[in-house]
Amino acid sequence: MQNAIPVVRSSPAAGIALMIAGVACLATNDALAKTLGQTYPPLQILFLRNLIALPVAVAVALAMGGRGALRSHRPGAHLLRGILWIAAAMLFFTALQHLALAEATALAFAAPLFITAISALFLGETVGWRRWSAVVAGFCGVLVAVRPGAAAFDPAALLPVATALVYAVLMLGARWVDPRDSVWTVLLYLTGAGALISALAVPFVWVALVPGDLWLFAAISLFGTAGMTLITQAFRLAPAAIVAPLDYTGLLWAVGLGWLIWAEMPDAATLAGGAIIAASGAVVILRGQRAGT
Repeated sequence: MQNAIPVVRSSPAAGIALMIAGVACLATNDALAKTLGQTYPPLQILFLRNLIALPVAVAVALAMGGRGALRSHRPGAHLLRGILWIAAAMLFFTALQHLALAEATALAFAAPLFITAISALFLGETVGWRRWSAVVAGFCGVLVAVRPGAAAFDPAALLPVATALVYAVLMLGARWVDPRDSVWTVLLYLTGAGALISALAVPFVWVALVPGDLWLFAAISLFGTAGMTLITQAFRLAPAAIVAPLDYTGLLWAVGLGWLIWAEMPDAATLAGGAIIAASGAVVILRGQRAGT
């Protein structure tokens, strides 16, 4: 989806700055989700985040795309993608309840590897040996971080891997969206679909809100929406080959926030696996700019 965003005016420096800021916002969003997850179920966090963010998404869509951005030519596609988005977020927020922030983030970064593999195996996209080599190396990095069969293996480590898989399908699902829908329409309907879908099930898991936590829910909505908006603008201002690999700076933010808030320090296996995943993902993204290489 991101690679399809048109560059309106080339400004690599601005694109880089916006991408780094956007990734920092999303890392903060994840840290807030981990904090709230100690008290509230993931579904309730998602519902309140989307509910609070929806008016902001409407305002952004109107400001950037006008009234036309409020209408979709294929709303069913957005609803289906909303289901996938809720599933991915639920898996990741659940992972945050059991894993360190950096570990969950590193494993979730396997998404570009899944996107490439699915595109080649099921969608007929031509993937050259360099990208396949990067994909294989990336999945080896996942194995290094997860450590299946080892005494330190935690089954919860499979949750962010599942997150990456569902997120990959979500990103590939951008092909279902009508080309006439602007990126602002896509962001608006994804937020709206998330609020609608989570609203149907949240009464069954609702936990009474602590008044002092309301600012955390407001903050997670603010940082989540700001992160997506900044990243979207980054892809509009600079080529994807420049800004896309900067998504992996999120691992640095995750390590820093995890250490600062919870005194978490990832072990050597997590750091090594995360580095392999990040490097492989960056190669996949960069090589992906040249079809069939």
